[in-house]
Amino acid sequence: MRKILFGIFFLAFQTWAHSAYILVPMDESQKNHLKAYGITYWVLSNGAEAYWLLNYQGGSFAFRSIPSFEAECKTRGVSYKVISDGEFANIRQEISNPEVNEEVMKLEKAPKICVYTPDFNDQGEKIQPWDDAVTLVLTYAEIPYDVVYDREVLEDKLAEYDWLHLHHEDFTGQYGKFYASYHTAAWYKIMEEKSEALAHSLGFDKVSQCKLAVAKKIKEYVGGGGFMFAMCSATDSYDIALSAEGVDICAEMYDGDGADPNMNSKLAFDKCFAFHDFQLVTNPYEYEFSNIDNTYGRNIQAENDYFTLFDFSAKWDPVPTMLTQNHTRTVKGFMGQTTAFKKQFVKPGILVMGETPALNEVRYVHGEFGYGQWTFYGGHDPEDYQHRVNDPPTDLDLHPNSPGYRLILNNILFPAAKKKQRKT
Repeated sequence: MRKILFGIFFLAFQTWAHSAYILVPMDESQKNHLKAYGITYWVLSNGAEAYWLLNYQGGSFAFRSIPSFEAECKTRGVSYKVISDGEFANIRQEISNPEVNEEVMKLEKAPKICVYTPDFNDQGEKIQPWDDAVTLVLTYAEIPYDVVYDREVLEDKLAEYDWLHLHHEDFTGQYGKFYASYHTAAWYKIMEEKSEALAHSLGFDKVSQCKLAVAKKIKEYVGGGGFMFAMCSATDSYDIALSAEGVDICAEMYDGDGADPNMNSKLAFDKCFAFHDFQLVTNPYEYEFSNIDNTYGRNIQAENDYFTLFDFSAKWDPVPTMLTQNHTRTVKGFMGQTTAFKKQFVKPGILVMGETPALNEVRYVHGEFGYGQWTFYGGHDPEDYQHRVNDPPTDLDLHPNSPGYRLILNNILFPAAKKKQRKT
C-alpha cells in the first residue's frame, strides 16, 4: 500500500510539475528586475528552456515550474507567480494576435560570457580607480563570467565565448587621455608600465599597436558570429582605433614619438562599426578622443537628463525589441568619458534604439557585422550620474529596478534566443 501511495504521489507531482509555469513579471510589480535576469540565466544554465515574453508586462520571463526554480526565486527576492499550463497557453494565444505588439522568444542556452578587462593588480590592490557597470550587474544578478584581456584575445580565446563586453577601455593607446590630470598618480604609472610590458611581451613596440591588433581580433570575432557589447569609452575609442590603422595618432608622452599632424585626413571610416566623418581631438592634454562624444557642452541639468527608447515591432523586429525591453520607455541619463554620440557622426543604416532628441544625441545603437552583432551604449554607470575616478562602486541593492541597468542585461540574454527566430 505504501508503494502504491508513493507511486500516486509521484505521478501527481510529475503532472503538477509539467502542467505549470513560473511567470516572472517585468513590469512595475517586479521587486527586483536585475536579479530576475539572473534567475532566467540560472534556469537556462540548468538545462531548462525559458521564454521571453516581449512587451508582455515589461518583457516578462516564463519557464516550467519546478520546486528548485521556485525556491531560487524566493531566495533571490524575485517576484513570480505560478500559473497553469492552460493559463500560459492563453498568454501565448493573446501574444500571437497580429494586432498586439508582443512576441514569444524561446531562450535555449545560457550564453558563455567574457568581460575584457585588465588584471592590473599590485600586491592584491586594484589598480584601476573605477568600476565597470557590467561586471557590477553581472555579479549582482549572479550571472557568471570570465575575464579576458589582450593576451587571451590575441590567442583566439574569444571563440570560446558567445558574448563579449568592453567597458572603460581606450583602444587608441592613449591611456584614456588621463595624462593632464593623473600622469603623476601611482595608479596611472602602474597602468602605463604594465600596459607597455604586456604589449612588448606580445611582440609589439607600442601599446597602440597592441590595441589595434586586439580591436581587429574582436572585429573578427563579431564577424564570425559573436556578440559584442560596449559601453563608455570602449565605444568610440574602438572605432577610432580601427579607423586609424597605419596612422600615428598618439602624442610623444603616450608612445615616445610625435603624432601625425595630418591624422584627421587619413582616417578610414569604412573600417568602423558605428561612426563616420568624425575628427580626432589632437590636443594630447584634452580629456577627449574625438568629436563623436557629446559629454561637453550638454546644456541640460542632471534632474532633466533622460533618453527615450524607441518602440519596435516585436513580431517583425525581435532583435531591437529584445534589446529595449523595459518597464519604462524613458531612462534616466548618465555621464561617462563617452556619454553619448552626436547624431551626425552615426553611420546611416545603424539602428538607433535610444536617443535624446533635444540634444541631437543618441545613447544606444546596434548593428550587424558578418554573422555577428554589436551594441554600443553611451555612459559609464546608469545609477551614478557622473561617476568620477576613485568614486566608490554603486550599491545595486539600492537600485534593483534600474531601467538603465536593465538595458545591459537585455544584451546578456539576447544571445540565448533561438537563432531561427532572429532577424539577421
